[in-house]
Amino acid sequence: MSISLQHCREMDTADPLARYRDAFALPERIVYLDGNSLGALPKQAEQRVRDVMARQWGQDLIKSWNLHDWIGAPQRVGAKIARLIGAQPHEVVVADSTSLNVFKALDAVLRLRPDRHIILSDDGNFPTDLYMAQGLAKLLGAKHELKIVSSDQITASLTKDVAVLMLTEVDYRTGQLHDMAALTKAAHDTGALTLWDLAHSAGAFPVDLNGCGADFAVGCGYKYLNGGPGAPAFIFVAERWHERAEQPLFGWMGHDAPFAFDLDYRPRPGIDRFLVGTPPILSLTALEAGLDLFADVELGSLRRKSGALGDLFIALVEQELPDSGLVLASPRSAAERGSQVSFRHPEGYPIMQALIARGVIGDFRAPDILRFGFAPLYVSFVDIWDAVAQLKAVMAGMEWQRPEFRRRAAVT
Repeated sequence: MSISLQHCREMDTADPLARYRDAFALPERIVYLDGNSLGALPKQAEQRVRDVMARQWGQDLIKSWNLHDWIGAPQRVGAKIARLIGAQPHEVVVADSTSLNVFKALDAVLRLRPDRHIILSDDGNFPTDLYMAQGLAKLLGAKHELKIVSSDQITASLTKDVAVLMLTEVDYRTGQLHDMAALTKAAHDTGALTLWDLAHSAGAFPVDLNGCGADFAVGCGYKYLNGGPGAPAFIFVAERWHERAEQPLFGWMGHDAPFAFDLDYRPRPGIDRFLVGTPPILSLTALEAGLDLFADVELGSLRRKSGALGDLFIALVEQELPDSGLVLASPRSAAERGSQVSFRHPEGYPIMQALIARGVIGDFRAPDILRFGFAPLYVSFVDIWDAVAQLKAVMAGMEWQRPEFRRRAAVT
């Protein structure tokens, strides 16, 4: 049975998340399938940032640290993320970038496992996580080693020398979803700890860190959490590690009494010791506006819609473009995917540029992957129909051969 536009409309009518679409400032005649790189703008974010600038900063000035609780923003916003990732409110704090949080968490883990020297990861991990591990190993005098294996070799590589298993839950290229519970258990069975990167998970589908027994996790605020470009990241530390974990960046916001201005550092209790510098209030305000949209979302509906959008996209590409040369790079089963679908094609980059010129925004990942992300709060089923229709036109007209689509931009 072929899929029709009417079928997609009926799916939107039945979608319990459809009402959230109006909360975003989506451009007309644009199908946005790149929320896994940069989330769309929540309408409330602009209003709240204006208020912070004009009223709180403009009128109340430095009093706002207390008057408007700027000082409590990292913990307050972290608690809102905690609900989405299966953590307790006091186990998550918003600070710094994902890269810095990887560095802090990795160092903390290595201190907790001083008799082990291997950081184990897979070749589907996001490169910045691997870079930070390489840099930390070098900083520590080559006492530690980053070992990168294929995803099917992870469990077999969990030897007694592994201090930490560091993985991104969703492969940023293919959308392959790791089994967090099984891999965390496998790591623990050998005495290793876990560090999960949730950059492509948080806000796309519910995560259950505590249910899986995870030790540490990080993630960014600008993808599915819709916090805006360069939004601050978050870090999770399981409560059982709070008083034993020590991170290496001794900043004043991580000090037990930052306004005592002591000359010697002593860490704050709990997750707050993973803070470093002054909170970026404008960015935190935008991120909090994005997070507040999730306040009454039934998290299971995120997962159901995410899977349905991906299933529809795969089915329509295969129905409408059977001889296009596009090869599915993502798992076919929604249970094994994050909230994205990727296809391979030797001309992936110019195809994506031609598609963007037609108003369908996805992105490209080297060497040959066209990547389409499905943010459940604002992507509709009709969006999927429209996207595939434009992709069909690009391929039928061989529009990707045009010179302007073959020139590589700085950001792909």
